[in-house]
Amino acid sequence: MRILFLGDVVGSSGCSKIMNNLLEQKKKNNIDFIIVNGENASDIGVGITPQICEDFFKCGVDVITTGNHVWDQKEIMNFIDKEKRLLRPKNLFEPSPGKGFEVYNIENDMKIGVLNLMGNVFMKKCEDVFDTSKKFIEKYKLKEHFDFLVVDFHGEITSEKNAIGLYFDGKATLVVGTHTHIPTNDARILNNGTGYQTDAGMCGDYDSVIGMNKENSLNRFMKKNSIKHFPADGDATLSGVIVDCNIKTGLAKKINSFIFGGQLKNS
Repeated sequence: MRILFLGDVVGSSGCSKIMNNLLEQKKKNNIDFIIVNGENASDIGVGITPQICEDFFKCGVDVITTGNHVWDQKEIMNFIDKEKRLLRPKNLFEPSPGKGFEVYNIENDMKIGVLNLMGNVFMKKCEDVFDTSKKFIEKYKLKEHFDFLVVDFHGEITSEKNAIGLYFDGKATLVVGTHTHIPTNDARILNNGTGYQTDAGMCGDYDSVIGMNKENSLNRFMKKNSIKHFPADGDATLSGVIVDCNIKTGLAKKINSFIFGGQLKNS
């Protein structure tokens, strides 16, 4: 069982790279299940639309996770209640549309759980993520309620991501961070068998400031005339992580960063 997780898709550049290359990469890398964080996938770089979701599903994406920008495209609020393959952070204040956790049927009568969480530090206010995680772990058990579990932790700071990884160690197949848009070089298997990477990076144009147009971003930092952030539109890189799963234990047996195309293609 091999899972590909791709980091935040940014703008039309990231979307195009996925739609034009994902099926080929799925076949080339023998991928069984694909999860993509799509919270920046719209043309303006925040939120995701129902049409983008449908386009992703058609080109091989099995589940779409999100984060703090989940509601920035308002039409998604009705769509997410009907589409169980689209998740929002589980620890958003209730009532919120959609779900933050779902179990999906896969080949050979196996099941994979996908849990979407959001950090508390320097992020939009939401329920305490460790309290939410504690309740989840008390309720759901690996190899009892699902064969594999992937946790997308959408957070700003490294230490919070590290802590969540350790908290789920031995209880999840993979814990991977999203949100910061820069891939970290720390893919590894933790002591109790959980695959971990602090941030998956982004699927977007790296000739940018975390996916946004570089000239406009520099002007904003230098307090010169600038307009609202908008995505860079150059050749995108697909960035994420591939984890090979132990079918008997549900834990990771191998993990590697995944980089394809764009400026990072030779990294």
